[in-house]
Amino acid sequence: VQLQAFGGGLVQAGGSLRLSCAASGSSISIDFMRWYRQAPGKERELVADISSGGSPNYADSVKGRFTISRDNAKNSVYLQMNSLTPEDTAAYYCNARIYLIGRGWTLFWGQGTLVTVSS
Repeated sequence: VQLQAFGGGLVQAGGSLRLSCAASGSSISIDFMRWYRQAPGKERELVADISSGGSPNYADSVKGRFTISRDNAKNSVYLQMNSLTPEDTAAYYCNARIYLIGRGWTLFWGQGTLVTVSS
């Protein structure tokens, strides 16, 4: 199983981006899915998460601007980011708790996708 994240890029302040993250592999079950970010020189922080049932939670810094969603049929999670500011500049990572037959529940990380917001 691999998680692949994409959708980052360069955007002006006030603009929008949509990140996507898909889990490959068959016969998997996915529990929570999360988006983290890590800005240069800072620790990785949780941005948003969504339960298997679709209940979202957000960091205070992104509430009202970011929306997390998922498509269970596609084993995918999305992050719609609006009203971006330079403070949102970071590498964004997805992770998910996935059940694999013979292995049980395991936490997987995707590669980062870089978001750069210019002022």
